[in-house]
Amino acid sequence: MTRPGDDVPPRSGDDVRVIGSGDDVPVNLPGAEVPLVDAHVHLFTSALPLAARAWTRPDVDLPVGKFLTTMDEHGVGRAVISAMSLLGDLNDYTIDALREHDRLRGTVIVEPGVDRYVLERMRSDGVRGIRFQWRRLAELPDLDDPAYRRLLFRVADLGWHVELNIEGERLPPVLDRLVRSGVQVVVDHFGDPDRRAGYAGKSGAALLRALGSGRVWVKLSAGYRFGVGTDTLARYAATLLAAAGPEHLFWGSDAPFVGARQPVTYRDAVESFARIVPDAALRGRISQAANTFYFD
Repeated sequence: MTRPGDDVPPRSGDDVRVIGSGDDVPVNLPGAEVPLVDAHVHLFTSALPLAARAWTRPDVDLPVGKFLTTMDEHGVGRAVISAMSLLGDLNDYTIDALREHDRLRGTVIVEPGVDRYVLERMRSDGVRGIRFQWRRLAELPDLDDPAYRRLLFRVADLGWHVELNIEGERLPPVLDRLVRSGVQVVVDHFGDPDRRAGYAGKSGAALLRALGSGRVWVKLSAGYRFGVGTDTLARYAATLLAAAGPEHLFWGSDAPFVGARQPVTYRDAVESFARIVPDAALRGRISQAANTFYFD
C-alpha cells in the first residue's frame, strides 16, 4: 500500500531514528524515521475456538485494539502477528486485523494442500509467510512429501517466508531442507539454543551455518522462556550478530506471554531488547531489517 511520502526520495545526510528505542538515537542509514518493529506478537480473543491439539488454554488474551494502544504507549510503530498453534489454521482474526491496520503484517498456519488463490488473497491482505509451529509434535511432517514440496514452491514463488518454531535438537535437518527448497526462513526464539552451550553444539552450528546462506533470519524473542539471565541472552544475541549481522535479526516481544512461568509485561520485553542489544545503533538496524522484510 502506498503511503504519503513513499515517492519522496531521502535527502542526503538524513539519519534514521528508531522510534521506541528508548533514546531515539540517530542510526547511520539514509532515509526517514524507522519505527521499532515488534516482529512476534500473538493477537486473539478468548471467544476464538482453540484447536484440538492446543497445548494450553490461555488465561489471557490480546485483542487488536488493546495491542495497538500498547504499541503507542511503548513507541512501537509496527508489528507482525505470528500465527498461533493454539488456533491451528483459524487465521480469521489475524486476517481481519491485517485488513484494517496497515501497521500490521502477519503469518498464517495452512494445510499443505492450500490453493494458490487463497495464498494470493492472503498476501493482498498483509500476510507475509506461513508458520510451521512444530514444537511439541510427536512426529514431524515430511517436507519431501509432494504436498509440502508444492507448498514450499508456492511460498517461494510468492516471495513469502516460512516461520519456524521447533526444538533446537530437531532443527538441523528441517532447516537444511527448507534452505535447500529455496524459501526464506525466519527461525523463532533465538533458534532455541542450548541453555549452557549456546550455539556450540550441533543444532547451534546448523543455525549459524544456515545464516550464512543469506536466506535465514532469527528472531530475538521469548528469551524469558529460557530460564537464563540477561547476560546469557546477550551472549546469544552477540553470537547471532557476529554470524549474520543485524540485517538478519528481528526483535519480538512474544506478547501476551502465554505460558510464562513468571509475570511478564510488554515494558519488560521492550527493556529486555535494550539490555541484550545495548548498542542503540544495532537495535536501529534490527528494526530497519524487520521494517524492510515485512513492510517494503
